[in-house]
Amino acid sequence: QVHLVESGGGSVQTGSSLRLLCDFSGLHYSGYCMGWFHQAPQKEREAVATIDRGGSTTYTDYADSVKGRFTVSRDPAGNMVYLQMNNLKPEDTAKYYCAARYGVCSDSPRNFRYWGQGTQVTVSS
Repeated sequence: QVHLVESGGGSVQTGSSLRLLCDFSGLHYSGYCMGWFHQAPQKEREAVATIDRGGSTTYTDYADSVKGRFTVSRDPAGNMVYLQMNNLKPEDTAKYYCAARYGVCSDSPRNFRYWGQGTQVTVSS
């Protein structure tokens, strides 16, 4: 059975940093793309960052709105994926979800089969 559990969210001020963690189990590590998505109230869920590993190379992709501020990484020996969020802005306020899909990465939430329950990030000005 697949489980994904996010943690690390919180309420911070503009310019602050947070590090989100996704603890997952039940997946074969090397075969899955891991993604971070966010969803603000009354808005669609959007991709924030994805991370994949093809052989010995790690591939990452980011939404334009977070490039240069967010960094996604994964523990090569374990079952953790991280999202380091720096210089947070009020527009980053949303619930953040960790997700997994078998195969190559995608930026569409519809292509991800497994989801966590999410962790709230609130950034005040």
